[in-house]
Amino acid sequence: MKIAIFTDTYAPDVNGVARTLKRFTDYLDARGHEYKVFAPESTKESLFSSHIHRFVSFPFFLYPECRVAWPNMLQVRAELQKFKPDLIHIATPFNIGFCGLHYAKKLNIPVVGSYHTDFDQYLDYYDLQFFSKFLWKYMHWFHKPFRKIFVPSKETLLQLKRQGFSNLRIWGRGVDCSLFNPYKDQDLHKEYNIKEKFILTYVGRLAPEKDIETLMKISHSLPPALRDQVHWIIVGDGPSKADMEKQAPENMTFAGYLSGQKLAKLYAGSDLFVFPSPTETFGNVVLEALACGLPVIGADSGGVKNIIQEGQTGCLCKPRSAESFIQAIEKILKEDLLREKMSFNARNYALSQTWEQIFDGLLKEYEDALIEFEEVRYA
Repeated sequence: MKIAIFTDTYAPDVNGVARTLKRFTDYLDARGHEYKVFAPESTKESLFSSHIHRFVSFPFFLYPECRVAWPNMLQVRAELQKFKPDLIHIATPFNIGFCGLHYAKKLNIPVVGSYHTDFDQYLDYYDLQFFSKFLWKYMHWFHKPFRKIFVPSKETLLQLKRQGFSNLRIWGRGVDCSLFNPYKDQDLHKEYNIKEKFILTYVGRLAPEKDIETLMKISHSLPPALRDQVHWIIVGDGPSKADMEKQAPENMTFAGYLSGQKLAKLYAGSDLFVFPSPTETFGNVVLEALACGLPVIGADSGGVKNIIQEGQTGCLCKPRSAESFIQAIEKILKEDLLREKMSFNARNYALSQTWEQIFDGLLKEYEDALIEFEEVRYA
């Protein structure tokens, strides 16, 4: 199968969309499928190969890690005519995604797409709610020609159904359980000079839409007896980092951006993963934490609520409620047996979520879309 992927973010960008697409193209390489990726230049050192076409870009104001590019339309057309893809997959609804949609229609190539980011909820955190009606109109228009729209979780599928979308399919996310595992020989207490008993960790973008405001409230509002026993490690970067550092209590360490073995070891060496973001369509970091045997306390919202099994692998809390999160933290840290049970269940759940299974299912959906396209074409 020949697949053309149009996306406004790709490796080495640091976000769930870019990382998922890179894993997917690695899978396509391993399975012998041909592909072309059309993507913006990255702020980091870009990956260049005959499979990847880069375009000049600038950051999108709501999400700087997602780039808005100016694709060379004639170049894109020439590449598509030369490559002759069986199918176009559009991962983002910005300029490069629009370019892919344009040529899918123009060259009569079947097109599918994926919905990765809940920009409508992001608007609330930037006081831009008045754009919501326009946003949904645009999203309806943009996704109408897609033969299938892939969403990462059941919750996101239900949300889009309520908005009147059809042809929805779940394309979940997997985790590398060989990298992310509980068996790491690392003493975080020694490495970060931590004297407190428990380590609470957050991993993610440091930005308003991740509800870091609630995270900071939690850190300041823990009961004194518990606060003296915990230390926070904050992993990630973003526009809110400077303000967070100013507000941070003494028992909070900012570790910066971590990946690979360093990130896996940090998960494995922690006692709880606290993730208040209510805007996730999936929540890759949640699954990574679970794979490391780390119980997760997350918001009962978005894709996260489909990953965490209440009382089994962690706790789901009322979004934006510091009190709800504090109650869950107290409960788990006070009960050693509960924490051990959650750790065991978390790892077992993650072992059932392999990338190979996920991508095998996506290719099957591609095949079905191609069959449907041919049936309509020759009807």
